[in-house]
Order: sequence, then structure tokens, then C-alpha cells
Amino acid sequence: MLYRKIESPISNYFASDTDKILVVTGARQIGKSYIIRYCASKYFKNIIEINLITDSEGDRLFDKVHTPDDFYIALSAFTSRPLGDRNDTLIFLDEIQVYPHLLTLLKFLREDSRYRYVASGSLLGVTLKKSSSVPLGSIDILKMYPLDFEEFLIANDFGRDGITSLRDHFRNLTTVPDGIHSRVMNLFKRYLLVGGLPEAVNKFLETRDLVQVRAIQNTIAELYRIDAAKYDVEHSLKIARIYSLIPSNMENKKKRLVYNTIEHNKGKRADDYEQEIEYLISSGIALGVNAISNPKFPLCETEQKKLIKLYYNDPGILTAALYHNNPTPVLNDDNGINLGSVYECAVACQLAANDNTLYYYDNRTRGEVDFLYDDFDSLSVVPLEVKSGKDYKRHVAISRFVSTEEYSIKYAYVLSNSNIVETDGKIRYVPIYFSLFFDNRLYKDGPVLI
Repeated sequence: MLYRKIESPISNYFASDTDKILVVTGARQIGKSYIIRYCASKYFKNIIEINLITDSEGDRLFDKVHTPDDFYIALSAFTSRPLGDRNDTLIFLDEIQVYPHLLTLLKFLREDSRYRYVASGSLLGVTLKKSSSVPLGSIDILKMYPLDFEEFLIANDFGRDGITSLRDHFRNLTTVPDGIHSRVMNLFKRYLLVGGLPEAVNKFLETRDLVQVRAIQNTIAELYRIDAAKYDVEHSLKIARIYSLIPSNMENKKKRLVYNTIEHNKGKRADDYEQEIEYLISSGIALGVNAISNPKFPLCETEQKKLIKLYYNDPGILTAALYHNNPTPVLNDDNGINLGSVYECAVACQLAANDNTLYYYDNRTRGEVDFLYDDFDSLSVVPLEVKSGKDYKRHVAISRFVSTEEYSIKYAYVLSNSNIVETDGKIRYVPIYFSLFFDNRLYKDGPVLI
């Protein structure tokens, strides 16, 4: 079984006596159902899993359910197994976005308190945005992503002690030994090819065959497009177009989405594609990075949603689109190919998995910096620049950024292939895999007493 960090908060939820209902959201094929089943099996004697996509394509038992009594009647028709009570019985509503009215019903099922409940959904982010009756006081929402690089390391038998050692090097700003650096970079390059979709990772571990891995990635990317086509005819074509433009946008000097290229119409603006972009981000198949031109901590106070960069939710899907079955551009650091967009995608995925809202710096005078990070320990903004080549010390924009007094920048990071950790003024040069440790997950620490 693949190690997933989300196992901890899900298990803690099942072990608690909370009466709120956990809702796990995220893109398709990232392992939501599997990890919920695995965690639930440790706490409940009876687990009833209802796949609502299957129900919608079959008997539609839950289509007209609007009250707890309706639900229990449908449940009795779904299963004849004897059930207990909330102490030993869990009802798992998988793909709950198929029936949005069931989200509203969760409030009343919670109040009735006959059983414990958990829900998940692959397009739940979209449904939550569109629904006007989401019972926010009755649910806890947990966002899930594909495997991040830390989980990929563990899957490839790089031990947790090794990750702890890397974290110590990050905290102390010390150089990683050559042998360890070589091992981690070897796995990082494979992560760029394989990505974090569980089926792709398992196939890689089983076969080491990139062709088979690519077949899985391409199938899942096609599923994402099929899901988009279900949205409606007017928007689905635009969604598909924007999604297909992500790799080419990443190769531009200015990586943000250029709205007049989507339909080749110079009159188009951000507002014309608000719903399509919201779909891509809320469904979990793309990561949105909003611009900041005048950074202040916390960054949410100064974001500009109209200047947005989009990344795929998985670096493996990106390298499949860029290089197909050829691994050499990634594995051999081909000098003729710029891997900057691929490295950036991996960092974006890591930052998102670490519960960071994604921002970048865009200033007409001072240039663009790849990412901005809210450091809640120092209460300051930390710029991050991602470099894939040997000229990682060439960075005009970040140098201008840290020297701007009004930003009050304490330090910045340049992440690259090099294992040399050094500091030059306010700029810290560190290995690319140190992106693991820019972490704002709420559930990684213990209680904070005030």
C-alpha cells in the first residue's frame, strides 16, 4: 500500500467523537476512496460504501432522497446487511457531487445521528461552489492531491529517517552529502516522469516501464476532459481549450494565461473565462496561481485573480504531454530542452499538497518571481525561484524583489539541481527537493494553546 500523509487526519477524524461529517474532495483517480476505506476498516465493524455514480447509472435509489427517512428507506433497499449504530457503522457516500441534494441532507443526517458518515467527490469543489445550501457548519472539508514528492520517496524505499535528515539540512542551511543528493535527485527526475497518480506510481514500482505509466496518465487526462464535457456545451469546449494550453503557456517567458489566445479573440478578458477557470481549479485537475504585484503578509490581502497561472495537478501528466514516451529530456538534463516548466509544476504540486495557497510575483517594473510563500513563523513573505539549469545564480527579478525595502523581505530561496547550500545576502540557494519543507498544513502540528 502506498503511504499517504492524509491518512493521519482521516484516521484522527474516525477516532474522534465529533458529530461533524468529513467530506474529502479532490480530482479523480488520486486515491480518495481507497484511503477512506483503509482508514475506516480500523474503526468500524460495518462499512456501507455507496458509489453514487453507479447509482445514478442504475437504480437511482438516492435520486429523490431529501429527508433522513427517505435516506434510510433507500439504504435498506441498497443493502440487506444488519447495521448497528454510530459506534460501529459508517456510511460512505462516494462521488456525492452526483446528487448535490445529498450535501444538503448531510446536515439532517448529522442531527439524526443514527450512523457515522463520510463523503467524497471528484468534482465536489465545483459542486460546493455552485450550491447555495451547503451545510458548512455540519461538515469538515479535507482537500486531497496526488502523491507529492515526499510520498513518492517513501514509495521508493527512501526512509522517513532520510527525509528527517533532509529536513535538518533545510533548517540548518547545510549542504546535503553528494551520495544522498544524487539518490534524491535520481528519484526526483523519476517523479517528474511518473507523477503522483496512485495507479501510475504502482505501475512504475511494478514494471519500471514508462510506456505503461504513460498509458495510465493519458487515460486519466482523458477522463478529466470527459468530466469537463459534462459541464455543458457552452463551457466545456472552452475548458478543454484552456486545459490543453497549460503546457504551452508554461513555456512562455510570461507564464500567465493569455485570455485572447483561448479563442483567438483579442477582445476577450478574464471575466469571459471565469467559470471555466473556476471549474479547472475547483475540480482539482489544475492548480491556479494568482498574481501579487505589491506583496504584503499575509498574501491573501493583495492577490490579483485576473493575472493567473495554471499548472497541471500532476507533473507526470505534464511530461506525458511534452515528451510522450521519451524519458531522456528529463533523465539526462538535455541542454537543448528547458525543463523549467516541469520543475515549476512539481514545486506547485508540492506547495499545494502542503496546504499553501499559490501565489506568484508579477510586477511590470521589477519582473516575475515563480512563487510567493506565506511564512507564518516569521510573519513575512518568502519569494521562491525555481531553476532547472546550471545558471541558477542568474535571477534578475528575485534580486530586485529582495532589494525593494517596502516589501520587508527577510530572505528568499532559489531552488535548483545543485546540492550546494549557500547564502548570498538575502538569497538562499538550496536543492529543488527542499520544496518539501515549505509546509503550512494545519494538521502537521499539535494543539496551539493561547
